[in-house]
Amino acid sequence: MTSPKQKGRHTGPLVTPVHTAVPGRVRLEVNGLYRSTALKALLERQLTLTGFISSAEANIRTGRLLIVYDTDTGLAGAIEAVEALLAGCTSGQRKRRQPRRELPGFRVSQVMAGLAALLKTPAEMLNPAPVFGAVAGTAAAAAGAVKQAQQVFPWHLLTADEALERLDVSDRGLSSDEAGEKLRLYGENSLEALSRRSDISIFLGQFNSLPVALLGASAVISLLTGGTADAAVILGVVLINSAIGFVTERQAERTISSLSETGIRMVDVLRDNAVVRIQVEQVVPGDILVLSPGAYISADIRLLRSHRLTIDESALTGESLPVRKDHAFVGSDDTALADRRNMAYMGTHVTGGNGRGVVIGTAEVTELGQIQTMVGEAEAPETPMQKQLDTMGTQLALLSGAVCAGVFGIGLLRGFGWLEMLKSSVSLAVAAVPEGLPAVATTTLAMGIAEMRKRNVAVRHLDAVESLGSVQMFCMDKTGTLTMNRMAVVALYAGQEPFAVTENRIMSSGSTVDPSSRDELVRLMQVVSLCSETEIHGTGDDYHLEGSATENALVDLAIGSGIDVAALREDHPKLKTRYRAEGRPYMTTLHPYRGTKHLLAVKGSPDEVLEMCTYQIRNGRKVRLSAAAREAIAAENNRMAGDALRVLGVAYRELDSDRMPARTGSLVWLGLAGMADPMRAGMDELIAQYHRAGIETIMITGDQSGTAFAIGNQLGLSKGRPLQVLESSQLENIDPELLAGLLKNTHVFARVSPAHKLKIVQALQDAGYVVAMTGDGINDGPALKAADIGVAMGAEGTNVARDVSDVVLEDDNLHTMAVAIRQGRTIYNNIRKTIHFMVSTNLTEIEVMLAGIALGLGQPMNPMQLLWINLVTDIFPGLALSLEPAEPDIMDRPPRDPNEKIISGPDLRRMTFESGIIGLGTMGAYLYGLKRYGNNAAASTMAFNTLTLNELAHALSSRSKYRNVFGGQKLPPNPHLKRAILGMAGMQAVVSVVPAFRRLLGTTPIGLVDLAVIAAGVVLPLIVNEGTKPAPPNIEPETEAETPDTGNIGETEEAGT
Repeated sequence: MTSPKQKGRHTGPLVTPVHTAVPGRVRLEVNGLYRSTALKALLERQLTLTGFISSAEANIRTGRLLIVYDTDTGLAGAIEAVEALLAGCTSGQRKRRQPRRELPGFRVSQVMAGLAALLKTPAEMLNPAPVFGAVAGTAAAAAGAVKQAQQVFPWHLLTADEALERLDVSDRGLSSDEAGEKLRLYGENSLEALSRRSDISIFLGQFNSLPVALLGASAVISLLTGGTADAAVILGVVLINSAIGFVTERQAERTISSLSETGIRMVDVLRDNAVVRIQVEQVVPGDILVLSPGAYISADIRLLRSHRLTIDESALTGESLPVRKDHAFVGSDDTALADRRNMAYMGTHVTGGNGRGVVIGTAEVTELGQIQTMVGEAEAPETPMQKQLDTMGTQLALLSGAVCAGVFGIGLLRGFGWLEMLKSSVSLAVAAVPEGLPAVATTTLAMGIAEMRKRNVAVRHLDAVESLGSVQMFCMDKTGTLTMNRMAVVALYAGQEPFAVTENRIMSSGSTVDPSSRDELVRLMQVVSLCSETEIHGTGDDYHLEGSATENALVDLAIGSGIDVAALREDHPKLKTRYRAEGRPYMTTLHPYRGTKHLLAVKGSPDEVLEMCTYQIRNGRKVRLSAAAREAIAAENNRMAGDALRVLGVAYRELDSDRMPARTGSLVWLGLAGMADPMRAGMDELIAQYHRAGIETIMITGDQSGTAFAIGNQLGLSKGRPLQVLESSQLENIDPELLAGLLKNTHVFARVSPAHKLKIVQALQDAGYVVAMTGDGINDGPALKAADIGVAMGAEGTNVARDVSDVVLEDDNLHTMAVAIRQGRTIYNNIRKTIHFMVSTNLTEIEVMLAGIALGLGQPMNPMQLLWINLVTDIFPGLALSLEPAEPDIMDRPPRDPNEKIISGPDLRRMTFESGIIGLGTMGAYLYGLKRYGNNAAASTMAFNTLTLNELAHALSSRSKYRNVFGGQKLPPNPHLKRAILGMAGMQAVVSVVPAFRRLLGTTPIGLVDLAVIAAGVVLPLIVNEGTKPAPPNIEPETEAETPDTGNIGETEEAGT
């Protein structure tokens, strides 16, 4: 099993061979192919024109290309052809004033122009609606035409001073007046995305499919054969289907279009010799951008300064790792775009260091703008599921067409008139074609995205919804994802008693403790507040702390416990401070105390502070520190350290003078304070939930092994087995095959760098896992991009993390990811339910008509009745099934195989069986009608009502593959389906009693006995189908047995802690 997508694997050449073992076939990794539909089309079309490459298949989800070539040409020749084509495409971007490199037999310019033209269908050319701000920002383009063209020049050839001179600006930045004038001349710095489909193009698109073409042909045939009413009904069916498809697809189109919106960005520029923050649309040529970690580069710039500056250019060049920049570098004519170390480009992000650069191009003049102008990304992404459904719809249309031709032939052989059989065959074709099938995936996926947005999950790519249901391995970055990304006091030990601290609440034996009732706790918090460099800004509850993370955590606990730290410091101001130093691992401060007394406050290394103590506070009294008490304190210190806490000892002493003693001694011990980056609430329960869902979990952290081991145990990552920790230093020289084996038994990766994160994710994918990766920092960017599902934190995460991810958790709550996975699985299940219902009911209609005519029983239903069934039973119940709530055990099932077909062989056999049972019930009612009324309208009425109600009942049955509607575990209610079934049943009752409808449909009144027969023909098939449903798969609980030893990694790390 392979991973659906493996992104960002490439860091250097245009093409990297992946599999070359089979002569005449090679799989290549192509730089820039990932999610580039334009490059996919170019490669697949142009490579086959070489004469020696017979086929080329590009996969934009993996970034790989499979080609079949003539062995006489050889592997090297095939690779050279691909490289030449890619080089020809990129040369226009890199050297716009130089001739483009071309392959013999065709021109790259012609290819690109033709490709751009292919991106628009005739319908899309009708009144397209523009969408602005897809890349640079969200504001619309500046009103009016741009009055002056910007300079287009190879700026990487110039020094920084030469670039400033050519632009006629200084390194102090533009003045406000100059910037305003340039904005007027050149326009806003905003890229216009290629057109979104207009409403009319969406409506016309409803008619652009083989099923609808068959319906149109049926209407024409009906009209030509005198069936004006039949043609009108067919047209009505088409229009109603199209109207429903238009409404749902327009909403889906808007949802999908919104996926590319990046939101308004602000950037720092130098204006009037001062750094100011402006919107990206206001950036103009000549501006000086100020670069810092996490900054978005909103225009093309020539660097003027750089200090350890690194930039993530993956969005532009495909480089998976950040690129080191050097403002002093001067390029040459043949310096490739990815190698221009003195340049930075729109759409990229600063990952480290700082610098400044002068803007040399904005909007469409940028490299990104040129690429978008030449090729663009106009079309909404088509997911693998959509492709399967498109293929299935076409196959069913062809199958129904063949069956209808067979029905027509058999009818003629049975002596029916050709005109009558032609009308019946046409009507059967209309009823048998599932017109809504191709739109099921897009509509359901888009509705799912909209639903997830209500739950603070922003999905940025449509195919991510499919992948969510397939996630098998969840890699979680610790800092900021599993933890709060801030230090906090989590444990105290005072008066020989341990306390737990949660969100500044002090707990003892599960009960909240009032710190004011414990003298030793009050004194401890007073001392750490005085012996501190943390500054408090603000008053009351509206305050923030400025200082080191450790001291901030201690002061925050004191404030949260009711200590008025500001008043305390005012009463006891700091007179002298002795900071930590070599050989003195503690801090000491001196404060005025009672009368002429002074207070010496001490905090630092527990062992060192404890050694200087003679007394301790216990039960509010100062008592001598015994040897047993010292041993207990030392043991507690070791326990806290073993839990990966940062531990400080706290003590004090009253002095008679204002002189700080040269040697600190005779201190009064107050206690220990243990600090950590606290875990987000409920993380252990969340990890257990993922394990129940069959999702393996791995924590990736830059922490030491001891800290990582303690946190991994706290989270329960190993599911009760020995926790395995692997340090990243061991990754460097491990054979890839051995690494794949180690990964399956590793729960925590420690001391991890960004390159290691990327390697871990890719190794997991190579081992066959569908990988999700969470993160919020700049250093998470490469791994987030490489993962099958990159999950970024939206509120506290960096721009880099958000922009390369597939899913953004807008509330920074990792529990929301479980909601997203649940929703992803539910969406996929609902699509399958809808397909199951549509295909099985359409098969029933074919089977009933074919059986009636083949057995010489006449036509069970007339053309108008078939059309009515198609109108009533297919549309609304099918849509309602796509809105099914999640099944109760959806998160207790294993992830689905990403390679499984949406309709498997067993599924198709089950649908055929169910349709056959429904057909038997319908034919039973029809035979009853034939025996009682003869071969006339009354018999058709029996078949017509029985089949209609059977299909409505089958919508209920289609809600679950395993659960029975008559008993057992109940499904959550689906009010949409309830309304659809009741509404359609009500319409069926109306047409059965209103004379005008009876004349139109050719039905007769129904008696009580007839109703009983119809009810039997509906209930009995429902009982059979429900009773023969397969038993739910037995999901065995995960074994708690230990995994095989893999090099004693876990034992080594455990011993090390």
